Amino acid sequence: MIRKEAKLVEPLLDPKIPQKPTRDGYGLGVVEAAEKNPNVLVVCADLTDSTRNADFKKKFPDRFVQVGVHEQFLAAGAAGLALGGKIPFITSYAMFCPGRAWEMVRTNIALNETNVKIIGSHAGVSVGPDGATHQAIEDIAIMRPIPGMVIIAPCDAVEAKKATLAIAEYEGACYVRFAREKSPVFTTEETPFEIGKAVTLRSGKDVAIIACGPLVYQALVAAEQMADEGLDVMVVNSHTIKPLDEKAVLHAAEACDAIVTVEEHQITGGLGGAVAEYLAKARPTVQEFVGVPNVFGESGEPNELLRQFGMDAPAIRQAVRKAYKRKTQR
Repeated sequence: MIRKEAKLVEPLLDPKIPQKPTRDGYGLGVVEAAEKNPNVLVVCADLTDSTRNADFKKKFPDRFVQVGVHEQFLAAGAAGLALGGKIPFITSYAMFCPGRAWEMVRTNIALNETNVKIIGSHAGVSVGPDGATHQAIEDIAIMRPIPGMVIIAPCDAVEAKKATLAIAEYEGACYVRFAREKSPVFTTEETPFEIGKAVTLRSGKDVAIIACGPLVYQALVAAEQMADEGLDVMVVNSHTIKPLDEKAVLHAAEACDAIVTVEEHQITGGLGGAVAEYLAKARPTVQEFVGVPNVFGESGEPNELLRQFGMDAPAIRQAVRKAYKRKTQR
């Protein structure tokens, strides 16, 4: 039984646990957001089905804008819509927006303090066979330095819907990254979600894992398995990378004195970097990093790639052991 501070699906390790892509949660959430607010609209770059906008297009055809394969205009045009009072959700693969459209995201959207919601689908290596050209594993790093930009990576489809509804009500530019591949749905409607507020899913005192995105599930699995080795591992879902929940990070550091960050993103510049930057000034702490080790992605099956780049549960367990050893040897 998982010792938890937030409601999760039980039993967590059931192989029959339902699986859905996090992008499915966005598709449900944006329709509900539009039902609540007539200013919500979707602007798409020729990827209606892949980005889960088909239901929105069907229900709100007069609030759906198709710009074609033109991600720079997708971002720049949305800034104009936002300045006109609309709440545009712009959608493409994360590699193309914010990737290809970064300068427009920075200048048109962020510098002008617009209310644009940037939806980056197919983020991470779990895009699979599409390979390095389509695997956005640098997107958090390029978005973090932009002033005022909120960055969210939901852990499952249920949280993805909550995040979509939350950013629709939030005033300001937001970037939310979603995955293509199915992943376990382990949170419930009762699991809390608030922008900027991390959620402790499992308490512990030996090592704290701070994770984001679908790899939160892998972190929970690793923590449960580490109990067999006598290690009491905390798991924190830091769904919001920016603004980072510094109180939650500090609590994890003080409680465990050793941290492992886990993300389906380059180790450089992502969640791990944000945690390290904060702790360097607030409370220097032993930290290990699980993520892509400064290499490009490659083609393969999603789970195969998670193993290849050291981001699955066994790799997380290894990082936990290393962090705990370093902690005890100080």
